[in-house]
Amino acid sequence: MSSSTRRKAIELWRNEIPHDDAEHLAKMLFSFENPPGTNEISGSQDSLGIVLPGLNKLNYAGNYWPQKIISVTDEGILSWIEHNLYLVTLGPRENTYSPLSNTNISAAGAKSLADATEDCWNAILKKDIQVFGTAFRRSFEAQISMFPDMVDEDILLTIEQYKDKAWGWKLSGAGGGGYIILVSDKTIEGAMQIKIRRKNIL
Repeated sequence: MSSSTRRKAIELWRNEIPHDDAEHLAKMLFSFENPPGTNEISGSQDSLGIVLPGLNKLNYAGNYWPQKIISVTDEGILSWIEHNLYLVTLGPRENTYSPLSNTNISAAGAKSLADATEDCWNAILKKDIQVFGTAFRRSFEAQISMFPDMVDEDILLTIEQYKDKAWGWKLSGAGGGGYIILVSDKTIEGAMQIKIRRKNIL
């Protein structure tokens, strides 16, 4: 969703992303949103997610910017994702929300997240909805084990309502509010479906 990054993109480019090298434009947007002196850096995945069309896998190696980006523009895969992802709205984050105030980061937790991410990516490429959903849920479980404040009782109760309707679920962004994302091959009443950008439109 990256609403704050999207607002910065509109400040820069109005409603159309320039026709230029996409990764270079994403670096411009990232720098614009995080000027010198910024205390809490917005992740580069937000800038890249807005600027890069299609589906993109960002491989990080200890820096703010990914070491490698793998892009997929195959229409069959993009349409399949759009058909099987649903968003359920949560309440807004509280102003005092900080997922970094209580963490349990470990090598084992990071590996669990990385393994789930890789399984999720491969399942998407194969269009395997069950494996996709299971890996999606595993990535969520790995996240909240390291960042437990991403969720609260209300969020967990909301997720509980959809467990029999979806193969997997996780929170968008840093959690604390926003959206629950569901992987499901069934229509979920009241939920929104996503639209993957193919062109340079914000």
